[in-house]
Amino acid sequence: MSLKSFLAARVSARLTDQTRLARGHAKAEQKRSGKSAPRVVEYFHDAGDPYSHLVAQLLPDFIARYNVVVRPHLVGPPPDWAAPDRERLVSYSRTDAKTLAVQAGLSFQGAGQQPQPDRLHKAEQALAAAIVDGTFVNTAARIGHALWAGGEIPQSAPVDVQSMKQAADTLRADLGHYLGATFHYQGEWFWGIDRLHYLEERLVGTGARRSTATAGPLFAPPQVLTRTRVERAPIDLHYYLSFRSPYTYIAAERVKALADAYGAKLKLRFVLPMVMRGMQVPRTKGMYILKDTAREAARLGIPFGKVADPVGKPVERGYSILPWAIAEGRGFEFALSFMKGVWADGVDAGTDKGLQLLVERAGLDWSVAKLQLGPDDWRRIAEANRAEMMSLGLWGVPSFRVGKVASWGQDRLWLIEDALRQAGNGEN
Repeated sequence: MSLKSFLAARVSARLTDQTRLARGHAKAEQKRSGKSAPRVVEYFHDAGDPYSHLVAQLLPDFIARYNVVVRPHLVGPPPDWAAPDRERLVSYSRTDAKTLAVQAGLSFQGAGQQPQPDRLHKAEQALAAAIVDGTFVNTAARIGHALWAGGEIPQSAPVDVQSMKQAADTLRADLGHYLGATFHYQGEWFWGIDRLHYLEERLVGTGARRSTATAGPLFAPPQVLTRTRVERAPIDLHYYLSFRSPYTYIAAERVKALADAYGAKLKLRFVLPMVMRGMQVPRTKGMYILKDTAREAARLGIPFGKVADPVGKPVERGYSILPWAIAEGRGFEFALSFMKGVWADGVDAGTDKGLQLLVERAGLDWSVAKLQLGPDDWRRIAEANRAEMMSLGLWGVPSFRVGKVASWGQDRLWLIEDALRQAGNGEN
């Protein structure tokens, strides 16, 4: 391993060390308490973002449960660098929000199209006025329902919405994020209802939960492999992956467990990482993804944090070997070994020594594997996988497909399990 790789792995391990982060949180709370300051949660709301609308529906209950001050901010959509395929992102967000709303017992009626610009502007005016007069928490959901369902958006006092959004966008960027539906509390970010439980857990640890509040999170992450397996004819579970995606890594063992539990054939559909396809992943986005993955990995009991970034040559070398590993019946074992190596063990896959370790612990012969490193036939396969993934309305990894059901994100595996179960009932 080069000195640069060694140092990078040490830095990433420190950044993602959950014990160190917990100590930092405790110190911040001690400082706040010493000043008798309130617990202030910054919330960033994007009126045209379906996930923001779901969050708005939980805000009154959130306030009722916790002794906090929610400071709302009206923001615009994410910048171009954070939405590399905005059209697909926006379309998928509506569909995903509708599915998520059902799972969470919420409501979303706008899966068909985005609100018209004039209606969006009117809703932003109403939301901005609610921020000014202090009624946002109790009115944001009602305004959102009207906007997305085509109802009458309430009239409001005139507010300089553009200036308000510009100031909020700047604050969001300064604090280190780029999306709507996000909470910020003392240096930590929480996106949407999917990550709200982490904020609740942190607040409970500070004694912020009111005595009358119900225990447990407002929305708990749905579990997988908790339902009755259904025997059925074999079906394929397509797993669109990238060796440079930490979320792909922490999904891997759960995807394999689902395939095994439901008798599905796991298809490894590797694609080039976004940055190797000419897309930007600025430091702000990269840091959030790293820290969020570490948080998820800790919850799931998955090793993570000692990172040797595989971008470029390491990914290419890994992809050169993967088709052969698949043909040898050890594709998943090699993919998992590679991803664990670069995301948890700090293995430099750009070196022969590092790659040999990853190959051999997957049960493969290095003397044969290294012969795969010359040809680049894998590029054709990766491009075909990417094209198919994009044809499904998806643009990033990890993504999954069972029959006609396709989804994006490691926190949507419950949806894939539903599809596997329905296939067993002859519904797919």
